[in-house]
Amino acid sequence: MQLKIIAVGNSAGVLLPKELLARLRVDKGDTLYVAETPDGVKLMPHDPELAAQMEVAERVMREDRAVLRKLADS
Repeated sequence: MQLKIIAVGNSAGVLLPKELLARLRVDKGDTLYVAETPDGVKLMPHDPELAAQMEVAERVMREDRAVLRKLADS
């Protein structure tokens, strides 16, 4: 897929075709995250840093369920 870089004020933008927006499940106004990879860059509809933090939080909640219940009852 080929993307065109256009001028947006003093910056530059990339036009994303409707098909790509559908594959990413995003629409106008949504945020995309960019990660550098050894092969180039990767566009993602979610923040990989937040996803990693959520995994840690879910693990803690599973492991410390009894403690969290006591805190909730307080």
